[in-house]
Amino acid sequence: MTGGGAGDGPEAFVCGEVRTCLLQTSASLPRAEAVRLLRLRSDEAVRFSERPNLYAVSPEVLTGVDCALPAATGSRVRAVGTVQARAVLTEGRVLQATARFSSPVSGPDRRLPWGHYLVRPGVVQPLGRLSVPDVAAGFLGARPAVPDRHAAATVDLGAIAERLLARVLGQPLLDRRAPFKSRRTMLRWFAVHAAAGQGPPTAEFTVAADGLRTLRISAAGLDAAEIAAFCEELALHDWLLTTLIRMIDRSRLGSTAGTEAVLALRPAVDHLLHLWMPGARTGAGPAPLWDGLERHPGFTRQWQTLVQRIRDQVALRAVPFRCQA
Repeated sequence: MTGGGAGDGPEAFVCGEVRTCLLQTSASLPRAEAVRLLRLRSDEAVRFSERPNLYAVSPEVLTGVDCALPAATGSRVRAVGTVQARAVLTEGRVLQATARFSSPVSGPDRRLPWGHYLVRPGVVQPLGRLSVPDVAAGFLGARPAVPDRHAAATVDLGAIAERLLARVLGQPLLDRRAPFKSRRTMLRWFAVHAAAGQGPPTAEFTVAADGLRTLRISAAGLDAAEIAAFCEELALHDWLLTTLIRMIDRSRLGSTAGTEAVLALRPAVDHLLHLWMPGARTGAGPAPLWDGLERHPGFTRQWQTLVQRIRDQVALRAVPFRCQA
């Protein structure tokens, strides 16, 4: 696994957390305003793409960390380095914030000057040696709702991503009038470097409580940035699917007057349905991960079923607007 800067040894894993939400503004942002929104640094430009859809990416911002890594066994492994974070805006409508870092299995036996870590952006090095399975289980496992004040502080990528999300959402160019109600989702992911020759990359996706999803990836030779981009794309499509399910539930489709229910779903037609493009921005390396997730749990199969249900109701009630694919 490569990317994120050169450490003293090969990277054993890369992990991150993605927060996804609806941008709090009444209309989707055009290109110029999207660039203004995501200009987090004056020395680096916002990257923008118009194919296959409008997609803006902020410059990376770094956060220095010096604390323990989470571990399922409770073991304490101190780690020092920098976390990379960025914001992504899709079609001027859906905002995401991602925080991630890579780590080798072992690092120096003592803390080095900050200059050593700053030239390795996005790399967090343990002091000594760590157990990758222990850290993976600790990172992906359940966290207490109220942290123990006496417990050792651990790297909290969710907090870093949440701060970045709040920074973007707090900008004055947003009018705070979202076109519909929605909830944030959180995807916590951990990718382990697999030995060469162990077959295609694999992904294990889990839906937990309170909007949390977890993803464990095993992959050989994949770039850390590619994996992070794949996880952002997965988080986007999981948010779209989750939001559409909730909108259909709130509309009481099938149990209330048809026209009233379908009109309640119009924001989905106007703002969400055209965003469904799984794999459109996934590189060749992580592409097999999408193939596996389409088989189980079958994101597109469920999405198409929900969209067809809306289309059927529109046809039955002759509501004067058309669903998009």
